[in-house]
Amino acid sequence: MPPIRILVVDDSVVIRKVLGEALAADPEIEVAATAADGNIALAKIPQIHPDLVTLDVEMPGRSGIETLAEIRKLYPKLPVIMFSTLTERGASVTLDALSLGASDYVTKPSNTGSVEQTRAKIRAELIPKIKGLCRRMPPPAPPQAKPRTSARPVVVPRFASTSRIELLAIGTSTGGPNALAVVLPRLPKDLPVPVVIVQHMPPLFTRFLADRLDKQCAIRIREGSPGELLKPGVAWIAPGDFHMTIAKGDSKEYRLRMNQDPPENSCRPAVDVLFRSVARSFGPNVLGVVLTGMGSDGVRGSEDIKAAGGQVLVQDEATSVVWGMPGQVAAAGLADAILPLEEVAVEIDRRVRSSRLGLDWPGRVHGVESPVKSSN
Repeated sequence: MPPIRILVVDDSVVIRKVLGEALAADPEIEVAATAADGNIALAKIPQIHPDLVTLDVEMPGRSGIETLAEIRKLYPKLPVIMFSTLTERGASVTLDALSLGASDYVTKPSNTGSVEQTRAKIRAELIPKIKGLCRRMPPPAPPQAKPRTSARPVVVPRFASTSRIELLAIGTSTGGPNALAVVLPRLPKDLPVPVVIVQHMPPLFTRFLADRLDKQCAIRIREGSPGELLKPGVAWIAPGDFHMTIAKGDSKEYRLRMNQDPPENSCRPAVDVLFRSVARSFGPNVLGVVLTGMGSDGVRGSEDIKAAGGQVLVQDEATSVVWGMPGQVAAAGLADAILPLEEVAVEIDRRVRSSRLGLDWPGRVHGVESPVKSSN
């Protein structure tokens, strides 16, 4: 199988060199070319036909954002990973890039101590994202192999709990900011439950993400902070570099807690940590949702939610940037429904409200047909 061909775009000679060396160390990746600015990059793409572009956010002349916009116009399906700084401006511009169609981002290492440590950090963060976004089809199965019956798993929506939903918990990663920007604005202002969210992002980025989403949504969106009281119609995003959990206070009210325990699934915040906590605190009264994302974070937490009697929805493969997290939850048989992104908010609202009407999902009240539309 040929290596994944990368075009590295950065105005810094040092960054181009370090990035190129870090990527070239992996036999499955080839740095096909480098470019010092956006114009050169746009000229090289039709010449080298890269599988993926790494693009510096801030460059003189044609900026990374302007270059990305042109790439999306000419090559709408070419994966682009933004290379940004861990600063307020870097966070803001990176979120602009994601909204314009960037596939993902990586923050530039700072204060790592040595060039080798910088290379190691780039390899650890960037290479998995490259491979996740440039998935190659496996070789054809031999004739005796079990034939494929479907392009993707088919799961009939089912309702495994008749408990009243008291909390919505969402986990997402790669592609998550845009997925959240589709789901959250469609939740009604009178949503009768609080919402807690883990989006894999570093510090600063989560605050900017919360601020942006808050302007787009009927419900309130905030970055979580220790001790905040959970309230219906408000969503909290776990702050970068902190696990977020929920605990019942002396007054029997639920409040947010933060910790810097070791990363789980190489992530902090981690979806598993949040889901485990909400399953422990709310038992069967949880609706978990796993959206697009790379890796397996959320699988064990979904097991906890299901074991406690709660429900789990996942985004489908066709609308996910990477069907890693939701796909693994589905493959483990933990999904009550697999849904296109455009249908997730409707399903959330329908399940939350139906659970409060005493319905046996999807449309029967004590054995009698109800006016609620069935999902079967």
